[in-house]
Amino acid sequence: MIIVPVKDGENIERALKRFKRKFDKTGVIKELRARQQYDKPSVLRRLKMERAIYVQKLRDAEE
Repeated sequence: MIIVPVKDGENIERALKRFKRKFDKTGVIKELRARQQYDKPSVLRRLKMERAIYVQKLRDAEE
């Protein structure tokens, strides 16, 4: 359970933003989307490799 203490006089939008940030860090939505369908381990490895290649190209282009 995520607990976000709200200080006296604090704007509710700011507290809601803190809650959303904490919720995103837990990775619940990411896991939920991953569990909606089964992906074979070979497909996951291939996607992971493609992402690594993409990130490496971005880093090389940056330099």
